[in-house]
This record gives sequence, C-alpha cells and structure tokens, in this order.
Amino acid sequence: MTQLPSALVPAQWLAEHLGSPSLAVLDASYHLPAAARDAAAEFAGGHIPDARFLALASLFDAASAVPYAFPTPEQLAERLASLGVGPDDAIVIYDDSAIRTSARAWFVLAASGRSNVAILDGGLAKWRAEGLPLEAGANAAEPAAPSPFTAPNRVRTKADMLANLDTRASQVLDARSADRVYGSGIDPVHGGQNGRIPGALNLPFTEVLNPDGTYKSPVELRAAFEAAGVDLAQPLTATCGSGVTASVLLFALHLIGIETAALYDGSWSEWSADPATPKQQGPNP
Repeated sequence: MTQLPSALVPAQWLAEHLGSPSLAVLDASYHLPAAARDAAAEFAGGHIPDARFLALASLFDAASAVPYAFPTPEQLAERLASLGVGPDDAIVIYDDSAIRTSARAWFVLAASGRSNVAILDGGLAKWRAEGLPLEAGANAAEPAAPSPFTAPNRVRTKADMLANLDTRASQVLDARSADRVYGSGIDPVHGGQNGRIPGALNLPFTEVLNPDGTYKSPVELRAAFEAAGVDLAQPLTATCGSGVTASVLLFALHLIGIETAALYDGSWSEWSADPATPKQQGPNP
C-alpha cells in the first residue's frame, strides 16, 4: 500500500511514484462558467500519466436545495468505484483551475471519512513548469469495490449559520475577494448583490498561495489567518461563493494542524438568494 508523505506532495514526489500499487491520481479541475473552459476536454488533451478525471463539476447532491451541495456518501462511493479507486488506495488530487478546485475535492473526501488523501502542490501548472510528462486521451479503469463514506460532520447549513448570528460560537471567514465581500455592487461571479454574512471576516483564498500556486509555509499561513483577525484557537466556519474556494482555506488550516474548521456549504449563493437572511456591506464596525 502506498503511504503518502503528507497532505501536500510536490510534483517530483508524484513523478517518482507514478504507477505505484494502490496510488490513484485524480484530476479535480472545475472551472467557473466565465472561464469558458472545458475541463473534460482539457483532460483528454493532456494530463498527468495514469490520472483519472473526477468530473468534480457533477459531483454534488442534485436532490438538495443547496446550490452545488455536498455529495452524499453514496455518490462518493459510486464515483470513486467507477474510476477504479479502491477503499485502500492512496489518492493524490490535482487541478488546473484558477479557483484551486483540488481543495474542494480534498475536503469532500476528508470530511466524509477518507484518509490518505493529498493535494499536488501547485497543481498541473507546477507539473508542467517542472517539465514532467503528460499523456493524452482517456484512462479507462476497471471498477473497484465501493469505498465506505460517512455523512460529513464539518458541513454547516443555513440554519446553523443563522443560529450562529445569535451565539457567535464560531468565527465566520469568507474566502472571496475583498471587493465582493465588502462592496455594494453586483457579485461578478454568482450574481446578486455583493456583501457578506454579518460579522464575517475576510481572507481571500489567494492569500494562502504563492504566485506559482503552491501553498505558503505553515508560518506564513498562520500569519495570514491572524492578520485577517482569526483566532486560531477558536471554532471557525469558512464560506465563499459556492463552497469551493472556502475549501482552499480549510486545506490551509489542515496544513497548520487545525482539523475542526467547518464549511458553510451553501455559502453566499444560498445566503444572498434568501431575502430573509441579514446581509452586511461595507467595512466591519
């Protein structure tokens, strides 16, 4: 069985271990509509050898009223089995997306009980930059036995977030850019008004990444969260537009040893669409 060295693996490590028994590499690329990119077509055009396409854009619970809702344990088990990923396989996830969607895939798996999962640091861009090989076409895999998954215990609902307005039991940290969190215009990504959940702090997900897309060091990550006003000793719930870039912050927290932070799954897409939820604009008082 392949044991991953950490939750964040460099390109060279993965290149040296491709083809190892019980190692699955998953492309979790997913793009916002405005990017006008086809993740499946790009995967077919060139991907890390032996990688399988996760189709993250379709991995959600369509029966839920929540936009892009967390997938069910059954959906996860079916998707991984169809890709030939067995219950004991180590998984390395990567993406080629501006919104770092590998972190969403990591959080979905980790919060649903899957261990031995890592992210390729810097994603496909870093892989290419290091001159490592690519292959084209689709990778067919023999279906594997279904993996056991549990209902996630680190996912919060709108009702949870409304209750938190009264209790303030958890800090709320928004991963969107500052103009979307504090501004008063129209949200350029999801539509509707800009703004935030009252009292939410802001740390744009890009602030935990280096210019080349790799994650900052643990010391730098701690400094970024603290500069945003976060008390790392207290509970925290991350939010964003639709639960994707908030996962980047959750992965960064994982890298500094914080395993209890939660995700508001509906995020601003759900919150802003409900006229009954309170919204805040402008700077915090």
